Amino acid sequence: MPAEKPSSTRLTVVEHSVRTAVAAMASLLVARLFSLPETYWAPITTLVITQSSLGAAFPVSRQRFVGTVLGALVGGFVASHFRTNVSVFGAGILILGLLCGVVGADRSAYRFGGVTLAIVLLVPRTNPPWRVAFHRFAEVSVGIAVALLFAITWPEGEDPSPSK
Repeated sequence: MPAEKPSSTRLTVVEHSVRTAVAAMASLLVARLFSLPETYWAPITTLVITQSSLGAAFPVSRQRFVGTVLGALVGGFVASHFRTNVSVFGAGILILGLLCGVVGADRSAYRFGGVTLAIVLLVPRTNPPWRVAFHRFAEVSVGIAVALLFAITWPEGEDPSPSK
């Protein structure tokens, strides 16, 4: 029979769950307030950042922001000048990786940028590529901003050690 978890651990789980749910809902509402077309990216980003510890929220946010900016720029440029195919997509990912290296961004920025680039290039849309890239950047930026606001105004401690 597993040992029962202390009530403080259960309280931590409840507080973390409430904080995460409120932050995700706030992010969705802010994205809707700005009438962004794919509002779901804001709470997804908030969930990624909010699931980090307080100490990690700021570095994760910075890398996510840098990667998203670079991915949106490369994706918008490539989609505006080339017809998307596997080679163009691969070249865009390669260029993004090299650009991340030039600006000193880490691999997580490259990962986030790659996701943005893939969304801009591979998801069929009727809007111009630069508008799609800007919307992606705006949606993620809302998610980052809300997550950081919650990290500052409603901080939480580190995860408790698992009981043995």
